[in-house]
Amino acid sequence: MWDYIADRVTREANYIIETRSTVRAAAVHFSISKSTVHKDVTERLKTVDKQLYKEVREVLDKNLSERHIRGGIATKYKYLHKCEI
Repeated sequence: MWDYIADRVTREANYIIETRSTVRAAAVHFSISKSTVHKDVTERLKTVDKQLYKEVREVLDKNLSERHIRGGIATKYKYLHKCEI
């Protein structure tokens, strides 16, 4: 793997671990696509740093288990603001 890709993958993984952010939030932070971040931290990271991969996987699994809650909150705010207008 090229050095700049390995560096990008490591930076993305560290960001996700430190901030406990989602793949989407990491993509916005690094100004790259969500698909690229997802591929980086789920596939490429395994070959770069296995321990870092395990840590990122824990955060991603937690985010996945909470996804339905965040979606419900977003829908609630959507309709609350719609009624105010």
